[in-house]
Amino acid sequence: MNIYVGNLPFAASESDIEQVFSGFGAVESVKIIRDRDSGRSKGFGFVIMNNDSEAQSAISALNGKDLKGRNLVVNEARPRENAGMGGGGFRQGGGNRRSGGGYARDRY
Repeated sequence: MNIYVGNLPFAASESDIEQVFSGFGAVESVKIIRDRDSGRSKGFGFVIMNNDSEAQSAISALNGKDLKGRNLVVNEARPRENAGMGGGGFRQGGGNRRSGGGYARDRY
């Protein structure tokens, strides 16, 4: 089962997270999501546990638990939703009549 772990302390390492979750069963992998440019933790990650009952036990016990001064948010990971272009897409127009950009607005 893929488990989402949020509100992670920025100082937490993947081995810290593995140690916490391994108390409930075998941990296949731990991945803390990091900023591409700075390498700094984004404050969330994912844990994969193959045994679903162990994973559910970990979720129940660890959700809200304090780790280095932060209360963890732990639940079953959901697939990412396709957010479309999300505001970064192509925009038509963009100028005024003086700059020459966009389309001929004075015709409408």
